[in-house]
Amino acid sequence: MNQTRTENKGIVGNANSPHVKLRATEFGDCQWTEGFWADKTERAISVMIPYMGDVLCGDVGHALNNFKIAAGLKEGQHQGMYWHDGDFYKFVEAKTYAYALTKNDTLLKELDEYIEIIAQAQEPDGYLQTQIQLRPEVDRYENRQYHEMYNTGHLFISACTHYRLTGKRNFLDIAILHADLLYTLFYPDTKHYRRFGFNQTQIMGLVELYRTVNDKRYLRLAQKFIDRRGTFDIVHDTTTEGYPIGDMVQERTPLREATEPVGHAVLALYYYTGAADVYAETGEKALLSALDRLWTSVTQKKMYVTGAVGQAHYGASINHDMIEEGFIDDYMMPNLTAYNETCANLCNAFFSFRMLGIHGLAKYADIIELVMYNSGLSGISIEGKDYFYANPLRMIHNTRDYDSDPNTTETPNREGYLHCFCCPPNLVRTISNLSGWAYSLSENGIAVNLYGSNEIATTLSSGASLKLEQKTDYPWKGSINLTVKECPSKPFEVALRIPGWATQVQIKINDESIDIESKPGTYAVIQRSWAVDDIITLDIPMTTTFVEGNPRIEEVRNQVAIKRGPLVYCIESPDLPEDTSILDVYIDGNTEFQENHEEELLGGITTIEADLMLRTDSSSNMYNTVAKPDWQRYRTKLVPYYAWSNRGDAEMTVFMPVVWK
Repeated sequence: MNQTRTENKGIVGNANSPHVKLRATEFGDCQWTEGFWADKTERAISVMIPYMGDVLCGDVGHALNNFKIAAGLKEGQHQGMYWHDGDFYKFVEAKTYAYALTKNDTLLKELDEYIEIIAQAQEPDGYLQTQIQLRPEVDRYENRQYHEMYNTGHLFISACTHYRLTGKRNFLDIAILHADLLYTLFYPDTKHYRRFGFNQTQIMGLVELYRTVNDKRYLRLAQKFIDRRGTFDIVHDTTTEGYPIGDMVQERTPLREATEPVGHAVLALYYYTGAADVYAETGEKALLSALDRLWTSVTQKKMYVTGAVGQAHYGASINHDMIEEGFIDDYMMPNLTAYNETCANLCNAFFSFRMLGIHGLAKYADIIELVMYNSGLSGISIEGKDYFYANPLRMIHNTRDYDSDPNTTETPNREGYLHCFCCPPNLVRTISNLSGWAYSLSENGIAVNLYGSNEIATTLSSGASLKLEQKTDYPWKGSINLTVKECPSKPFEVALRIPGWATQVQIKINDESIDIESKPGTYAVIQRSWAVDDIITLDIPMTTTFVEGNPRIEEVRNQVAIKRGPLVYCIESPDLPEDTSILDVYIDGNTEFQENHEEELLGGITTIEADLMLRTDSSSNMYNTVAKPDWQRYRTKLVPYYAWSNRGDAEMTVFMPVVWK
């Protein structure tokens, strides 16, 4: 019999996981109070989620309609991608976080209405996939292209979140009935079913369900899905019709033997994230060794300066399998054609959050921060109603006919609805739950992972209560004050993340410097007896710097990006003379930067003034004989990358050729 464990209220329910060093705080313990993430969270609750609800619950997104039709409450046919159920579950999850933060009973009532419809759509034996139920010509689990496992994973995750944060079982019971069916079908090593788990969210979902209801069958099934990868004939199998095989869907090489990420970036990173969840429960060393290799390969050889991953829309893997939306060769990092799906970028953070829990090392939180301030947040407009699927590092108009393919995921401007709608609810649920990433619980205290004005009232691993208040204008300014509001009498540790990009960080307690190492990319651990009203001051210099790529990245040789703190900047055509192409823009290597905070621009941002050199003699010829270029010096401002494409049609670039004198 399933026994729910209500103490597991983190966004990752690892409160009882035996093989982690840092555990998630209970969601709601930390709430943003003002500043950057408070504003984004408020916008998520007041604009992003309601707008998304209008889309997904209406005739545009049609996701709720699919459930209504399957439930016999409406006539019609399935619309949207095969994975549209999963999009809706992510939206439900986001709305659940909004309820947990606001305690708005209207949100809870709306969630109950959705769940009742979903319950009526579910088959008596637990099966629940509207894209199959509304296609009588298709059998259950007939072909992997229908993404049944992907939808299943998000069902489990959303249902566990709903139970943890509302205490209601109505959604959880749907998930349990479905999971029991899944175990019956997929745990036995049958020839047909053993290959189905190619889109890996079901692994995360099964582990979260195990953590929530303490049924070990779900953990065993999650591990089974990992164990089967790379153990079968990938060519002669009818379940692959209509979808690429091999590396594309993580099935050529067993995970424990993998040396670098391959294939579809979202599929890969969901897989690794789920495997990290399994390790947290089992402690299998071979699994962790593989995950360590893969994380290093992702972040050191295949990741953009913005934290984005998934370099190409189309390409080939290291084993010459065809891939889409995914990883290609090391250091092959195109800017203009960079795919960088928003979901993939977020999955980079999801994977890093699990690895942060396992190892307790600050380098993983550095990746989370990089993604969330750059390639994650760029997926949504400042207003909160328009989305990017792909996130290139350069945009030039007239390079392709975007209008020729109405279903394209690569667009020059954000769109209010994407036919492939997986990214928008993924990003909105992450913005909504980001306060749950800000701190982690260590064995002897608390770790500060992300900076932003907030208040946290939590229970330490010792059982003692702790309340902290954080005040800062981060990421615009690097001064951070943490005030102790309540604490145990016995000594405990406060671990402060020193960002990997930071230099000359100073730490004080009650205005007195302390003798502690503040090495970039580590946690500075302060172990002492604390008292109410103690103030920790962290001063992180926010220096504007040039960033260059590894020499093996051909596309950015002799080019630089500009970074200030966690934010990557770009130059956008609204800040250039009329009719100036981004391709004519160079950066003066001797420029003096000037930072200006502009509260009325793009939701309130700090811009960076710099001297650019504009080519006035460029040609459209393929090649040209050149002597000394003609230059026009132009001083203008750069804006954070996440904020581009919010001022109408615009060209943009992150990397610029540099002119040194």
